Amino acid sequence: MFTITVYPRFGDLDALGHINNTVPSFWFESGRTQVLKMFDPDLKVDRKTFPLIIAHLDYDFIDQLYLTHEVQIKTWISKIGTKSFTVSHEAWQDGRLCVKGNAIIVHFDFNKQVTTPIPDDKRKLLEEQLVSG
Repeated sequence: MFTITVYPRFGDLDALGHINNTVPSFWFESGRTQVLKMFDPDLKVDRKTFPLIIAHLDYDFIDQLYLTHEVQIKTWISKIGTKSFTVSHEAWQDGRLCVKGNAIIVHFDFNKQVTTPIPDDKRKLLEEQLVSG
């Protein structure tokens, strides 16, 4: 499991005084950085060679987030298939689960425009971060 700490910004607030519901998606994206590095350690993200696309995102908003406290973003692999895997995320503030979500990421060949099996060496790296349940 990977954990990062983010610090809400004043500009993240909405008219109701809590963190806007669009903001955790950016935090979760930052949480996925270590997963992306498994496939591209230098994060060059060259369209000709980068092998991943996001096929699905979902979020559940459990509790409100506020400006005044840092947020822990927890990221882990929750499922591995033949050509795709699921990255799960949670945003915690003051010991409260506030947002949870998933990203389904597909191994993809941009040159051929087809999905491809996850290579064994990358699968092993994903399995090291697999958390079931």
